[in-house]
Amino acid sequence: QVQLVTSGGGSVQAGGSLRLVCARSEYTYASHYMGWFRQAPGKEREWIATVHTRNTEAYYADSMKGRFTISLDTTRNTVYLQMNSLRPEDTAMYYCAAKPPGGRLMLPADYPYWGQGTQVTVSS
Repeated sequence: QVQLVTSGGGSVQAGGSLRLVCARSEYTYASHYMGWFRQAPGKEREWIATVHTRNTEAYYADSMKGRFTISLDTTRNTVYLQMNSLRPEDTAMYYCAAKPPGGRLMLPADYPYWGQGTQVTVSS
């Protein structure tokens, strides 16, 4: 059973940066892709980005391009989300997730594995 452990959230002022970290316990075909989502209170879970953990190709939601960067470490079992120029509207619980090939990258239901979530709070 793949486990995802998330860390790196916190509180920051608008314009600041944070880096989130997600460590995968092991590679499995079912966790081939790793991605990040966020969910603000009263809102649906929103896809941010996903990376192919073999060829490192990254995919982003259009609204997340430019300020958010997803990357892998050399083991390809840890994924990062670098967040720059943070805004109060970025305040949310951020989740790491993993999925097999197929399905849709932006759909939370297609990700069978989820980390515990880490809170990001951006103050104005």
